[in-house]
Amino acid sequence: MSLKIKSIGYILSLAILVSGCVTAKKFEDLQEKSDKCDQEREILKEENRVVTIENTELKSKVDVLKNQLSDLQKDSLERETKLRSFEMKYDRLNKSYTDLQQTQETLLKGNVDETRKILKELQVTQEGLQAKEDKLRTLEDNLRLERINLDKLKKDIEAQNIRLVELETILNRKDSVVAALKDKVSKALLGFTDKGLAIETRNGKVYVSLEEQLLFKSGSTVVDPKGVSAIKKLAEVLEKNPDINIMVEGHTDDVPYIASESIKDNWDLSVKRATAIVRILMDGTTIEGSRINASGRSKYLPIDPSIAPDARRKNRRTEIILTPKLDELFQILESN
Repeated sequence: MSLKIKSIGYILSLAILVSGCVTAKKFEDLQEKSDKCDQEREILKEENRVVTIENTELKSKVDVLKNQLSDLQKDSLERETKLRSFEMKYDRLNKSYTDLQQTQETLLKGNVDETRKILKELQVTQEGLQAKEDKLRTLEDNLRLERINLDKLKKDIEAQNIRLVELETILNRKDSVVAALKDKVSKALLGFTDKGLAIETRNGKVYVSLEEQLLFKSGSTVVDPKGVSAIKKLAEVLEKNPDINIMVEGHTDDVPYIASESIKDNWDLSVKRATAIVRILMDGTTIEGSRINASGRSKYLPIDPSIAPDARRKNRRTEIILTPKLDELFQILESN
């Protein structure tokens, strides 16, 4: 800026010298221009001074900035070095992480397969346990039902045992009654045992068997006096034992009966003989008719099935079957 001002002064001086004698007006103009140039020079000086100061300040700032830049570059270099170091570490860590992740995935895959296998086995085991549990529950239900049935069966058995004891008591009493009855009948008919009369017990009953020769003549339904005597003695025993039922059965041999006006065949003969004996039992006694049953068996229940004369003699008989009343026994059986 100062070089420019000096040049302008030299030019003006040179112009004055060259012109020599110039007019006053021109001089004034030149003077005015010179003053104006001086003013401009001062202004320029001031501006130059300000610019110089600013330049100095700027240089100072530039130096500071250079120093900062140098520090920044140095710091940047250090940071870059650290960054590269970090990047290398990161790469190593990333690789390690990738390796670990792959290893983990491999392990997880293996664990998944193993877990699936275990879960499948567990499912099979659970299904087996469920099946066993269902079977056990069914068995428990069946066992509970069986226990109920067993308890019921026990009660039934106990009740049956009670009834059996009652039956046994009744049967023992009946056997005692039958034995006592046989003894009484045997004593009452003692004089007829050698005249075609037999007394025995079968199936809890007393059988008084009277052969034809003791009661009837051949083909007759009229009882002989000796037979009437035997039946009357038997009636005395039966009259004193009202709990005895009486069955009178007539039996014939297998020889066909020649029909007559009153008797048609062996059936008719056997029934009428049984009826004749029933009448003698009831005649003059207190034996109730409800206790007596008369029946004819004809030739169909022989003692000896042969056709020998002695066998046929035995088959022509009348049996008086004495049975203790078993009302109590029948009641127990019906309740059972």
